[in-house]
Amino acid sequence: MARWTGEWLPGTGDGGQGTDQHGPRWPGEKFGLPESGVGSAASGGARLLGLIVDLVVAALVTAIFLHPSLRDPAAMQEFNLWSGGVWAVISVISAGFFGFTPGMAAVGIRVARLDGAALVGPLRALVRAALTFVLIPAAVRNADGRSWLDRLTGTVVIRMR
Repeated sequence: MARWTGEWLPGTGDGGQGTDQHGPRWPGEKFGLPESGVGSAASGGARLLGLIVDLVVAALVTAIFLHPSLRDPAAMQEFNLWSGGVWAVISVISAGFFGFTPGMAAVGIRVARLDGAALVGPLRALVRAALTFVLIPAAVRNADGRSWLDRLTGTVVIRMR
């Protein structure tokens, strides 16, 4: 599946030149990332845990201003809508300017651009957040451990520790 989902987005492959039949030996090898340790490609579990921590942080921040009522579906719908907005703001600002969200920092991962630029930037972070909200682009990954949103924005999620 990674073969047909991973090669039609920009920055996803080598353009068919020198493709190895067996693929990379470890995720991120073709980008010069180490096999393990600092700077290696982050695992899907770490990425998921970071997202869950970010969602909890967003819900806690929202709860400061808007009290959830579990017995009132309309109030919970409003609370969830605001929590989603808070999550988006936290994600775009922190990933865009610092390279990681609070959840990513907690699990020791960050976003890095493949072109070596220091900042991910707010536009790329906005695209990443929008595609993460949809979930499917964030869940489908190729042999390098990069999701659709990584390939579309020219980024990779790596380990900080």
